[in-house]
Amino acid sequence: MHLKKLRVMDTNQDTQTPILALYQQLLQQWNKRNAAGMTALFATNGSLIGFDGSQLNGQKEIYAVLDEIFANFPTAAYISIIKEVRLLSDTSALLFAVVGMVAQGQSDISPEVNAVQTMTAMMEDGKWRIALFQNTPAAFHGRPELSEQLSADLRHALQQSVTQN
Repeated sequence: MHLKKLRVMDTNQDTQTPILALYQQLLQQWNKRNAAGMTALFATNGSLIGFDGSQLNGQKEIYAVLDEIFANFPTAAYISIIKEVRLLSDTSALLFAVVGMVAQGQSDISPEVNAVQTMTAMMEDGKWRIALFQNTPAAFHGRPELSEQLSADLRHALQQSVTQN
């Protein structure tokens, strides 16, 4: 996980750390293809909006669809750059990130599936949970220079993650 260009809207590190950790766990569970682990990070009535626009509501539906995806498709692994964490209150926060995906057996991102991710987190039973996670294609229609810059930034993050591991 690369924390390039992170902008935190609250100076209290104790409040931002659990939000960052929640997001990192989400990507780790996706990369492990673990539907149960990923679903457990969501609030009971949490929602997920996928890359294709599909909307999943509640842990039961999130689990069912993720489990089917992981069972039937060779999902690519995420590499991310967290852009911002914005605390809205003591019990709610937003996280903005950009991601690239590295297909199984590959060593580079696939720029056509770069995305912007937004995570809204909330406290549920004393623990931070995902209220909404949205994964939007980073198409940048008519602005190829933005697509190229994002791909270059993600490749740099990928190289740094490989070097650190």
